[in-house]
Order: sequence, then structure tokens, then C-alpha cells
Amino acid sequence: MSNLVVAITGASGAIYAVRLLEVMLNAGKQVHLVISPSGVQVLDRELDLKIDLDNFSPDQLLLPTARAGDSALGRLRPASDSTIDSKSVFSDSNTSMGTLTYHHYQDLTAGIASGSFHTGGMVICPCSMGTLAAVAHGMSTNLVHRAADVHLKERRKLIVVPRETPLSSIHIDNMKRLTDAGGIVLPASPGFYHMPVTIHDLIDFVVARICDQLGMPQEIVSRWGSEK
Repeated sequence: MSNLVVAITGASGAIYAVRLLEVMLNAGKQVHLVISPSGVQVLDRELDLKIDLDNFSPDQLLLPTARAGDSALGRLRPASDSTIDSKSVFSDSNTSMGTLTYHHYQDLTAGIASGSFHTGGMVICPCSMGTLAAVAHGMSTNLVHRAADVHLKERRKLIVVPRETPLSSIHIDNMKRLTDAGGIVLPASPGFYHMPVTIHDLIDFVVARICDQLGMPQEIVSRWGSEK
């Protein structure tokens, strides 16, 4: 299934979402994007990306310069290290671009609000504790919550990527509740066995695990037991 849903909410770690979108689109996927107002604030704070929810353009999130090798993610790489490949996935002219469809977070008439709209899964990345609580308790007050609820009821893959520490017992209970309902809790906790050198390497580790859960082939990080 080519259709995938990505929601960006107000937790730290917006760069994970930007990189995930790059990888999905590079793989030729049809991505349906929703961003919460708090997600807009985090994108501005962490990446200096100015998102207009009422007049959204993909260039606000995936900058045109990203296709020339200067993505928001690329700017986090050390320019002084000539051994680091600082290119965005879009810098390869032979890539097969997917499509990005934006939905306003208040638009409950969007296709992804219905179980009749087929998708291959949904990722909330990053997932705030407020969003986690709403989804875990079936509170569909916006399109992010409703789309997630649809994926649970239709028994489709729902992945939430929290980035919060420490966790309260309420957070943990909500994670268990979501897991019991069929969701997957995939914390933004990068590993180190792939010998990361840059922030980019740590981001790619988490994004690669998301892709694995979606059944998307990826070669952005080496796997345990593979040759370096």
C-alpha cells in the first residue's frame, strides 16, 4: 500500500519527522501529512521552519534547497568534516519522488478520517504526551486523533514516536493502553552499535526503525550483524 499518514505534533524531535518525510518521498510513497499547532511551534523552535497551517506549501517543510543538498537535516552535519556525506536524499537526481498531500488538522472531512480510505499505516512523529493520551482514550478532537483512531479500529499499523523523559505513570499507562489496542510505541531512542558520527546518524537510526515497522525497505543505517 503506497498511502502513508504522517502526523507531526508538539513534542521535541521535529527533525525526525522531516527526515522521515524525506525517506518516504524518496521511496515513492504517497504521504498524507497533518501538523498540529503545537507541532508548528516545535518546527519553528527547533528547525526555524515557518509553517502556515492555513496556507501550507511543502516548501515550508521540505525546503527547495533540500533538493540541492542543504536540507534542515543537512545543516546539522559538521561542514568541516569532509568525510561526512551532507546531502539530503533529494540531492540524487535519480530518486523516485513520491507525493505529499496536506490536510488541515481541523478538517475532519479528509479522506484519512474514514476507514474506507485505505492506507499502509500511520506514524505520529514526534508524538506529544497530550496526543498519546487523546489517542489512547479515543478522544477524536482533531484530524490527528481521528486518523489514529481509524487506524486502530481498522487494525492497521499505528506507530507513535514519543520523545519525553522522564515518564510519569500516566504516560506509561497510556503507552500500555495504546499497545493493548494494537498500536506500536517506538520511542525516539537511537542506538549506538552502528557507530554514529553525527546527529544525522542518530536521527537516521530512529527513522530506519520506523521504516522497518512499516515494511519499507531502507538502507540508511547498517543492521546489527551486518558488515560495516
